[in-house]
Amino acid sequence: MKIPYCRTMIGKKITQIANFTQIDWDDLRHFLALAQAGTFLGAARQIGVEHATISRRVAALEKNLGRKLVDRRGRRIVLTAEGEEVARHAANIAQQTAVIEQLGRTSATDTRGHVRISAPPALSSVLLAKPIAALRRQHPGIEITLTGEKRFASLNRREADIAVRLSRPEDGDYAITKLGEIAFHLYASKAYLESVPEAQWTFIGYDEGMNASPQQLRLFELAAGRPIAIRSSVLEFQAAAARFGGGVVMLPDFAVPDGDGLERIEDENPLTREVWLVVHAEIRDVPAVRVVMEALKGAF
Repeated sequence: MKIPYCRTMIGKKITQIANFTQIDWDDLRHFLALAQAGTFLGAARQIGVEHATISRRVAALEKNLGRKLVDRRGRRIVLTAEGEEVARHAANIAQQTAVIEQLGRTSATDTRGHVRISAPPALSSVLLAKPIAALRRQHPGIEITLTGEKRFASLNRREADIAVRLSRPEDGDYAITKLGEIAFHLYASKAYLESVPEAQWTFIGYDEGMNASPQQLRLFELAAGRPIAIRSSVLEFQAAAARFGGGVVMLPDFAVPDGDGLERIEDENPLTREVWLVVHAEIRDVPAVRVVMEALKGAF
């Protein structure tokens, strides 16, 4: 895909210039990934290519524009002033292209198409499986891909059409709906609570990558210096370890069904987190997307 560009107007929007050099969109896309990732390796992982490909594409873009866009400083890169300008406009183009592609994957007149959903793993398996299965029975023309992930998938880069998140996006052209709230409590096996004095409790939590999450911070607060002796990025493992007497764990209440072998430790001020449904504003009225959104709302 070629995009027109005028060498003398770096500060004008790339998509609105005439009399031009032709820019290869793939070169621009690889440069944008580098600008976002900050390293050639990170950009390569984002796109799914070798890091040498990123370097070659960026060099081709610089040659085509006749401008230096990137300063290479060891493993990391720093954008020049013109590089920052190009990256900003490239992000706008990527967003517009993504919206067009998203519209193209779904029908404008009936409930058919492929819809991608991103949601936290535990929430996906416990709360979303039932409504999605019911949706498929009612609308067999809709195909669903659900990705369970903790990070916020980019709706602009086509990583997802709909996202279910435990934090509200601060910016972006999104339609955002609050689905509800979920509460977190401490849980442990009955045998553990009966055999281990409270002062000697040890705790089960997330790995260090989740230390800034509200539930991990609350766990630190309640542990009050007592050790986090078992860590895992997998919530299901944390719950299983607690059932086998591995310690005290913080879990969302929806993830602990009755008869699960865990007892809730009551808290006068339990942690609660809001759940948000996020969709790009330009596709929220596509029938297939709208039907999936309604099904997800029903889960709460």
